[in-house]
Parts: sequence; structure tokens; C-alpha cells
Amino acid sequence: RVQVVESGGGSVQAGGSLRLSCAASGYTYSNKCMGWFRQGPGEERDWVAGLYTGSAFTFYADSVKGRFTVSQDNAKDTVYLQMNSLTPEDSAMYYCAASANPPFSANMCASRVWYDLWGQGTQVTVSS
Repeated sequence: RVQVVESGGGSVQAGGSLRLSCAASGYTYSNKCMGWFRQGPGEERDWVAGLYTGSAFTFYADSVKGRFTVSQDNAKDTVYLQMNSLTPEDSAMYYCAASANPPFSANMCASRVWYDLWGQGTQVTVSS
């Protein structure tokens, strides 16, 4: 069965960095969307970043653009989220998500509606 498993969360001070990993198994990784979402307490789950595995095109929410970088290791069916210059506002549960089906275009990886396979989440806490 398909599994999407995140790792790498933790606690860091403001201005610090963390790298999250997301490994997909039981899944045809090629030509799919892999993305990251986050959800703070009492808040909705927001899309943060996406990557089209076929071309490595990447997409970012305005709130993280220039600070976060999503990348992939095709050989490991794994995507990463490098988070730099973290602020307390970045504190949240971070979820990795994948599309079960290939998107019609890479741009669809910037749309939350295309993601339908979810990991359990990993907590990121940034202290001031």
C-alpha cells in the first residue's frame, strides 16, 4: 500500500534552519506532485510548497518564498523541505502529501486540490 512518511521536525530558535524529509513507498513516484502543507493549532491546513517529480519544477506559497526550498532525490523517491530563517509563525504540524495520479500540468502541483495521499505529519516549533 502507498505510504508517505515525514521526518525531520523538531524545535529550533528563530533564525534557525530545519530540513524535513518525505519518503514515498508503494507508489509510482515519477510524474506526480509531491508537496508540503502545514497546520497550526486551530488553523486550516495551508499549502506551503510543491514539486513536480517529472521535471523538478517547484512552487511556493508567498509566505515561505525565498526561505524554503523543496527538492527531490529520485533514486530514493524522497522529497525534502529545507527551511531557513525560521520564525515563530512557521511553527506548525508539517504534512507531506502526494498526488495519486499524474497532474495534467506541472502547475497543478501548486494547487492543494491535487494532493490526496497524506503523511502523519511532523511537528516544527520555532521559539523566539
